[in-house]
Amino acid sequence: MSYDLVIKNGTVIDGSGLPRYRADVGVRHGRITTIGRIRERAREVIDAEGHVVTPGFIDGHTHMDAQIFWDPLGTSSCWHGITSVVMGNCGFTLAPCAEENKHLVVRNLQRAEDISPAAMEAGIKWRWTTYPEFLDVLESLPKGINYGGYVGHSAVRTFVMGDRAFERPASEDDLRAMERQVRDAIRAGALGFTTSRSPAHETLSGQPVASRVATWDEVRRLVGVMGELNAGLFEIAGEGVDRAPGDPGLRDYHTRLRDLAVETGRPVTFGVFSRRGVPDVWRKYLALLDETAAAGGRMFAQVHSRSLSALLSFKTQMPFDRLPVWKELRALPLAEQRRRLHDPEQRRRLVEASGAKDSGRPLGTEAKPPEDYDWLLVFDSVEGPHRTVARTSRSSWIRRSRRTCSITGYAASRPLLSSRPCGCSRSCRRRSGASPIAGSCAKAWRPTWRCSIRRRSPRRCRRSWTIYRPARAGSCSARAASRRRSSTARFCCATASTRAPCPVNS
Repeated sequence: MSYDLVIKNGTVIDGSGLPRYRADVGVRHGRITTIGRIRERAREVIDAEGHVVTPGFIDGHTHMDAQIFWDPLGTSSCWHGITSVVMGNCGFTLAPCAEENKHLVVRNLQRAEDISPAAMEAGIKWRWTTYPEFLDVLESLPKGINYGGYVGHSAVRTFVMGDRAFERPASEDDLRAMERQVRDAIRAGALGFTTSRSPAHETLSGQPVASRVATWDEVRRLVGVMGELNAGLFEIAGEGVDRAPGDPGLRDYHTRLRDLAVETGRPVTFGVFSRRGVPDVWRKYLALLDETAAAGGRMFAQVHSRSLSALLSFKTQMPFDRLPVWKELRALPLAEQRRRLHDPEQRRRLVEASGAKDSGRPLGTEAKPPEDYDWLLVFDSVEGPHRTVARTSRSSWIRRSRRTCSITGYAASRPLLSSRPCGCSRSCRRRSGASPIAGSCAKAWRPTWRCSIRRRSPRRCRRSWTIYRPARAGSCSARAASRRRSSTARFCCATASTRAPCPVNS
């Protein structure tokens, strides 16, 4: 048998739960036909030595509903081995919606999912009204990966209610009309129905997105449509009841979710996160999964394999963009911003302004002013580990502040960092009884990056500090100094007379 493609010498992880194993993979007519040792010829051979070969990953939570129109490859998902994505999460979809009312859909998406109205206007040719028509349009688009989609609650609501969807509960007539839309979407091929009740989802004007105005009874009615059809998955962006310890609303919310899964017979899924303020809240969600299964329902949690974060840069957004001084700078072209950042006075003004309070309330993917710089990371490499901004700032301050004797090269103590050198000439070393601090060690200073004695980084030299004491008072030269090791004394030449701690090791 000949193959179109053979991937040789890779480590196969086939998704079955079996341990990884070394094998070749043969492909004919777009399908995998052989996994094992392949000796036959192939039109194309890829050597996967040192690489893992797996089936394509499925990303169950994306918002590519608009992106699919101008990015057929589905970047950056495809760069990470993802070959299938599910869009339409959190109640946000582009259908059902007539072209003349697309501003209602844009209002839901713009802030909540950071999708620019200008990009949607330029990249999307609106050729549908109903969800089945939307699927027909998607079928006609060029695609580099596989797409599936839910029908979204916010879109269904605005299609039926118009502007009222952002203001009031639905009437009985509204509910019946929404049920018809969900039924038609599921029958046409929607994977399920989604909604958002998250306080992080607002419009640009600060209103809740349309689905957040709905009552829980409305959610039950629409999920019940899938129960009648015995088809579809229900995905929800949860209520904000898990952001403070001991919130009594959390148990009530979990009970409603459990009962919904049991009553409708439809699987329920949602994201589970670990929060700094409530670090163990995820355990309650995992307990809910077991509780629902025990009651006869199906429920699945989606969990990130890494921290959920926003990428900040001068090319995109910064936490201080809305603050005075920063706002003026960020309105300039990128090259001009870079030029102005070289100005020390400009940097000083930016640092001062960064402490001001932002009158707005950032949500979702919007950059938030950092409350703790120990949680803001510098992504200067792909692999990491990444330094925090706080650590980088502290390291920079130490490099600027630490000084060493220009004659001996020994580090000065911290108390000396704020003192003025005595200015004595180098010859004062020969004065009998002169203090080392009053001698050459206090004369001239230069910055250093490393421990001045061990020539290592401060972290590495902590447990192997060599102690330097002057041979006689006032003799600070390296040649005259006697070198002795001590497990208790931790001071160096310039600080011997004051018994001050070593500035690096303290």
